[in-house]
Amino acid sequence: MKTFEKIYIGKGKKVENLDIVKVTCKLEDLQAIAYNYDGTDYVTFEVARMKTADNYGRSHSVYYNKMDEVADAPAKNGKKPRKLKKLAEVNEPLPF
Repeated sequence: MKTFEKIYIGKGKKVENLDIVKVTCKLEDLQAIAYNYDGTDYVTFEVARMKTADNYGRSHSVYYNKMDEVADAPAKNGKKPRKLKKLAEVNEPLPF
């Protein structure tokens, strides 16, 4: 099973009176995640608004997703998941 881990590489702040977020990242962090496609180097990352701004007024975080392969976890207690009854079976009259 594939899972994704967020690796934070920077933070940003909304520019006052504009719909712009100015972000700052270390160059070495960006170089570490750079990749080449058709002879051109790229860096892909995401910018997300934080729930609350930090002590420096930064309101956005910058991160990239790292994909990890994880073995499927066995079912708890080794039991198979229960089958759900069909709606018709649920609506049958009670036997008493």
